[in-house]
Amino acid sequence: MNGNEKSAARPVVNHRMRAMLRAVGAGRARVSCSSEPDLFIDGLSCGDQFAAHALAHQGLVRAARPGRPGELVPAVLTPAGRDLIADQRSVA
Repeated sequence: MNGNEKSAARPVVNHRMRAMLRAVGAGRARVSCSSEPDLFIDGLSCGDQFAAHALAHQGLVRAARPGRPGELVPAVLTPAGRDLIADQRSVA
């Protein structure tokens, strides 16, 4: 590997990011249509947009549908995001 390849390692998420994933999974989140999607939970801007961007860039959340740049659309978990939450529940 020359450092440019993506590894098959599991995404790195902390407790806050897991809570954000649970909110997305519960249908409480929206994202802005952007290359750096901002996350809104229960209508409020998420206080940790760095974590929100990381969840999107790690392929754990995505927009449920296309939208205009800047438009807020429902957020959904990707299969990887659902697996991460399911793994968390099975350990608890």
